[in-house]
Amino acid sequence: MRWIRHAIELLGEIERTQEEAIEAAAAIAARVIGGGGVVHTFGTGHSRMGVEEMFPRYGSYPGFHPLVELSMTFYTQVGGANGMRQAMFIERVEGLAEQILANYELRPTDAAIVFSVSGLNAVPIEMAMGLRKAGVPVIAVTSMRETNAVEPGHPSGTRLADHADVVIDLCTPVGDALCRIDGLTEPVGPGSTVAAVAVVNEIKVRTAERLAEDGLVPPVISSAKLVGPRRAEELFEAAYLEHARRAAEVLRKP
Repeated sequence: MRWIRHAIELLGEIERTQEEAIEAAAAIAARVIGGGGVVHTFGTGHSRMGVEEMFPRYGSYPGFHPLVELSMTFYTQVGGANGMRQAMFIERVEGLAEQILANYELRPTDAAIVFSVSGLNAVPIEMAMGLRKAGVPVIAVTSMRETNAVEPGHPSGTRLADHADVVIDLCTPVGDALCRIDGLTEPVGPGSTVAAVAVVNEIKVRTAERLAEDGLVPPVISSAKLVGPRRAEELFEAAYLEHARRAAEVLRKP
């Protein structure tokens, strides 16, 4: 259980060092969702997994607004059409974030979580820059060891973390992989996904606690095995309709 042991150590480091940042992120999310707004969530490459973990899925609720661009996240064919080369190229294209954000009303009453392990690619950096310019609070989820390992390549000379109101450190090592194997020069077994999922669910739970304390109980998508078929369907419809209402409000109007 070598990787599992290292992953547990990684989660322990997050628990010890990121309490203040995660609590600040949950406070922002609860304020925004409780006020009727949305928390935009964005990531490219494998960082999209944090977006997908936030909403929609069992144990999640509306208020988090996923922004997933297929051009930078759909690369299961690896090579050929929709391959990894293209996805890795596109996430470095300057100016693309501005075009993505042009689809939305950027309101200071909303917030955003931007996921990027390296924090060095143009699109997540410029997403954060554009959001903050519009007065939207930004939470960055990144690896500080990874992002500080090299000089930033963006023309601004900055990293994602430089454009965030709250920075949550994934605590992953340079290169992400956690395990050294005899006979292999390169480490294997990346840790950023389990780290990001842990951060996402900690924010999700703490946000729900704050909402419930204020009497703002959200419809939580739940399994029929847990709540029964009728209640599960009611919660599903309520959550999706509420998400649709909030998402429609942030689409850019003529």
